[in-house]
Amino acid sequence: MFDSNNFFKQRFSAHLKELSRYLRYIFNGHLMIAMLFFISALAFYYQRWLTMLPENFPVALIIGAGLGLLVSYSPVRTLLKEPDLFFLIAAENKMNAYFRNALIYSFVIQLYVILLVAAAFGPLYFAAFPERTGEVYLWTLLVVLVFKVWNLLANWWMLRIRDAGVRRLDLTARTLMNIAVFYFLVRGEVFFAGVATLLFIGVFLYDYSQAKKQPGIAWDLLVEKDQNRMHAFYRFASMFSEVPHLKSRVKKRQWLVSLVSNMPFAAARSYDYLYRITFIRSGDYLGMYLRLVVIGGLFIYFIPNLWISLLFAILFLYLSCFQMMALYHHHRTIIWLDLYPLEQKLRQRSLVTLLFQLTFAQAVLFALVFLVSGEFAGGLLALTGGVLFTYLFINGYVKKKIA
Repeated sequence: MFDSNNFFKQRFSAHLKELSRYLRYIFNGHLMIAMLFFISALAFYYQRWLTMLPENFPVALIIGAGLGLLVSYSPVRTLLKEPDLFFLIAAENKMNAYFRNALIYSFVIQLYVILLVAAAFGPLYFAAFPERTGEVYLWTLLVVLVFKVWNLLANWWMLRIRDAGVRRLDLTARTLMNIAVFYFLVRGEVFFAGVATLLFIGVFLYDYSQAKKQPGIAWDLLVEKDQNRMHAFYRFASMFSEVPHLKSRVKKRQWLVSLVSNMPFAAARSYDYLYRITFIRSGDYLGMYLRLVVIGGLFIYFIPNLWISLLFAILFLYLSCFQMMALYHHHRTIIWLDLYPLEQKLRQRSLVTLLFQLTFAQAVLFALVFLVSGEFAGGLLALTGGVLFTYLFINGYVKKKIA
């Protein structure tokens, strides 16, 4: 006899095994050192900024918006797979225990985000409202947990609705009400927070009534949502390890391709062309590179200490180079590359050349940020130190890693 509770335990065990397989590569020494440096620097300047907090700073709006968005984003992890569309539909009326466990799992795995956000907003909250006790903030966090459960249930009910427009409208309405609740709650206006809560409960009950009217579970939608989340995880994990499950997504970006594909038509340049096109069109390499450039530039511009800014410049150069190393294994499942009548050294040299070009361009951009902020010496040091670090890191680490 089919037992959905045991079935969830089996699926959950396999899911944890799959995650742990890649998490040990993601949280390796390199990433942990970078994260420790990030957190330490941010905590230092965060505490320093709080001592100079302006009186008219919109603390209630920022904390309210942050907590409202936090509880609104409440995805349901069902751990369903494509074969379930054929084998589990017949057992739909026996899946209550499975989906109950899935909701509990979805809530538990999102608790760590709540704890991180609560820890981040805590110093800001007490700096803006020094007269309030810790119990008041704890009661606010308790309300966050209650709204998290409500939003999780509402999202689950709305997954029965196939119209994506209706789901987006519902999510938008609930998000605005969540922000309003926590905005008034942080300001201490309990009456208005209660009114916003009543409005949210009205939408909450409406979602429940609409879900009850649906004939059954939208299995294909549940599978699609879960596959998208796993694909995002696999794409992130692919930067640290080989991921056979990852399906490559290709984007045209013809105008960018035309800018980088202008090179001599020669066999020795085959891998140069391949890696350039892969960087622009495949996966999320280009997007990640640009994000690291922008975030690193913002850190450099807003951090007042010159030497800390230089450390951040080197750190982001390291992150970009380390992440782009995944290009070397991007085509590992394509047999045609093994048929190229080219030496392996050409492939390694092409990747090393591309990595140096990307990190050199990033070092130049970081140097320009220093110049814009009036730090001419910092710009010179960033360019010189960036190029030197790139040369040493690529020749000392990257070449050994891809050999």
